Amino acid sequence: MPPTLSERLPRLVMALLLAVIALPRAFAQDDDFRFSIGGGVGMTGYLGDANTSNLWQNPGWDAEVHFRYLNNPRWAFKTSLYAGSLRGDSSEMTNVFPQGNTYKFSTIFYELGELAEFNFFNFGTGPAYRKLKRISPYITAGVSLTLWKTDGKTGAAFTLPFGAGVKYKLSERWNLGFEFLMKKVFTDRLDGAQLDDPLGIKSSFMKNTDWYSTMSLTVSYEFGRRCATCNYKD
Repeated sequence: MPPTLSERLPRLVMALLLAVIALPRAFAQDDDFRFSIGGGVGMTGYLGDANTSNLWQNPGWDAEVHFRYLNNPRWAFKTSLYAGSLRGDSSEMTNVFPQGNTYKFSTIFYELGELAEFNFFNFGTGPAYRKLKRISPYITAGVSLTLWKTDGKTGAAFTLPFGAGVKYKLSERWNLGFEFLMKKVFTDRLDGAQLDDPLGIKSSFMKNTDWYSTMSLTVSYEFGRRCATCNYKD
């Protein structure tokens, strides 16, 4: 005599539960993530009227936190917040200011920026058909706002950051990174009012504007899993 529905129901429920548990695991390797959050530390450099040639003459420190939207394995968009120090001393330069004056400065800056990143390889982990790489160099550029205080005066200016880096995937969610950015500040007062056009040359895009750099080691964690698919993803 075949089993009744009441006898078969517990087996069907058990089979359904096992399928619900097993199905996400079966597709987990095909998943990736929408977001990542992380931070890093490193060193800064400065180029301006108090240092015209050697970016690492008076290095400072930097720390950052960031949030990324991972559009696909090639493109990401990063919101970052930096804090760091910058220093310069014109007495260490070969150039001489009028009357032989020398200037030095030290400041703490804060920078909020939005950058786009392009990975040279499809970055990620997963099955071979997705052609993903655990390591990828990338280029990045964007816009940011920098705030600082030098000689007791607070300043702010738009900044143009651009640079390159490399990412390495430690595991499905964890990444290591190294990034170098040059940042053009659209002002000549980052190093203080005394160094605002000390040679009397009219300011332009390439003259009498200050630059600084950040070079950071980072770690990030990915979250917000996408829906699994069996199709190739670019």
